[in-house]
Amino acid sequence: MAMRWEQLAKRQPVVAKMLQSGLEKGRISHAYLFEGQRGTGKKAASLLLAKRLFCLSPIGVSPCLECRNCRRIDSGNHPDVRVISPDGGSIKKEQIEWLQQEFSKTAVESDKKMYIVEHADQMTTSAANSLLKFLEEPHPGTVAVLLTEQYHRLLGTIVSRCQVLSFRPLPPAELAQGLVEEHVPLPLALLAAHLTNSFEEALALAQDSWFAEARTLVLQWYEMLGKPELQLLFFIHDRLFPHFLENHQLDLGLDLLLYLYRDLLHIQAGQMDGVLYRDQLDRLQRWALACPQRRILAGMEAILQAKTRLNTTNMSTALLVEQLVLQLKR
Repeated sequence: MAMRWEQLAKRQPVVAKMLQSGLEKGRISHAYLFEGQRGTGKKAASLLLAKRLFCLSPIGVSPCLECRNCRRIDSGNHPDVRVISPDGGSIKKEQIEWLQQEFSKTAVESDKKMYIVEHADQMTTSAANSLLKFLEEPHPGTVAVLLTEQYHRLLGTIVSRCQVLSFRPLPPAELAQGLVEEHVPLPLALLAAHLTNSFEEALALAQDSWFAEARTLVLQWYEMLGKPELQLLFFIHDRLFPHFLENHQLDLGLDLLLYLYRDLLHIQAGQMDGVLYRDQLDRLQRWALACPQRRILAGMEAILQAKTRLNTTNMSTALLVEQLVLQLKR
């Protein structure tokens, strides 16, 4: 879904104000550096800027989003807007040289050109030096946007030649509210907003029926910890494993379980606003009353250890989960 200025202003007010002010005054920088965590909207903002610069029917500082140029930028097919991404883990000198050759030619359809470099911190040294020369001698009408999650890894000389705009992480409460505005049920919105900082990822997750089922299974998982061991292990193999097939799915399931344990702590501390499984408050209050705080903390530590083993060892996931549930049961 293409970003609009209103959305950017809501999620990144400082960035939106700086870019809009530059457009209003006709003072667009020849080079920008968009820095911030993954999912904070850097790529979407760069494409929004591109659409405004190339739009055939702009409305003030806003692109129309409907014209031929806006649509081609969205589809990645505009000849004067180029996006460079890492090739095999890094951005190579040959990619920057190709970009320079392309931009030495006359613009195909206007007097402007724009290039976007994704993960600019992953440039090789030779690529970074080539880009530096490009930034030092920009072609008239050329705008560069570098995107990075780790701008401290870029050459200081590159950073100094760019206008740096920092994208802040979106607070989970704001992200959850945005999801609710997209008709996501609050219980799913609260959890999705804590699992990723990216609005697009959170929305896709919350709208996936797999995620809703995962949440239900995790609640059942905790409830089954009070059942006999054989019954618990049958539930694990019959219900959990078929749903959490891949490692990344199991990792997410462990996160959901961790947040459930955190909710129990919030309830014991009387911090009801911090509860994420808010629609399950009656059950959670019963569980919180029946579980000493030290047991909750021990359970959270066991879950974190299981997440570490899942992501750093080749341990069988079946064995990992079985060991975890027995720890939690104790």
